Amino acid sequence: MALSPFKRTEERITAVQPKTAPYRTYKLNFDTGELEEGRIDGQEALIQFAQKALVTPRFRHLIYDDQYGCELEDLLGQDIPYALLESEISRLIREALIYDDRVVNVKDFVIRREGNQVFAAFTVVTQEGALVQEVML
Repeated sequence: MALSPFKRTEERITAVQPKTAPYRTYKLNFDTGELEEGRIDGQEALIQFAQKALVTPRFRHLIYDDQYGCELEDLLGQDIPYALLESEISRLIREALIYDDRVVNVKDFVIRREGNQVFAAFTVVTQEGALVQEVML
């Protein structure tokens, strides 16, 4: 169909929904810090992204832009009330993960302290569904 100057603009414009490209990335062993053989994608890649974003300090590595990483390291060890600590942990985790376009929301935070350790469990809502993560801070 050829373009005609006599057709209305609405008839010549076609709305296209953006497609989310599949994310295929290297597999990382968090215990050793080494790359493993093979690649991962889908939900496994998203889980790895979440883990890596939460352990990477924001603003410290030039290879990452200023939105990648987390500022939890700066918060831990400070003498602040527990209610404020809970609120800040939730905010910092949400800010670290919402950066990825696959993540729609981060919610349902449960933060608990056991001795000197702090654990955070939360739900990451994605375009494909939801997954529950728990991290030790």
